[in-house]
Amino acid sequence: MLNMVFLTNSWLSSFNQPGLCITVAVLLHYFLLAAFTWMFLESVHLYLTLVKVFNVYVPKYILKFCIVGWGIPAIVITIVLIINKDFYGNGSHSETNPFSDFCWIQENTVFYISVAAYIFLIFLMNTAMFITVLLQIHSLKSRTQKTSRFSKR
Repeated sequence: MLNMVFLTNSWLSSFNQPGLCITVAVLLHYFLLAAFTWMFLESVHLYLTLVKVFNVYVPKYILKFCIVGWGIPAIVITIVLIINKDFYGNGSHSETNPFSDFCWIQENTVFYISVAAYIFLIFLMNTAMFITVLLQIHSLKSRTQKTSRFSKR
């Protein structure tokens, strides 16, 4: 959906309908945040699979992941819309090219907080999960090597 909204964004912004442009910008923002949220959930799943292998039972696992994966971006979008729906709009990047219009976030502060900081936070959490999984694999490998040396003796 992110790709579909992104590819049709410029065409839809050419209609010069503020409501349509706000809707497209909100959808683009939502699906972008949802994609990164699901990327984080994949790292959580990797952590649970490789580090917390035994005795990990999460009731309604998929439902909880869906609520987080689709819900957190919806909360962020709702907060931005409650503060001011005019943060979204049609931003022209070029006066000479009418096809350069793009429906997106118009305020830099809102962009940096609701997109850049969000993606940076997910990047940090994914890095932490990745390092944890690597350390777990390394310790498992070293334990296996020690066991095989002991059994050879």
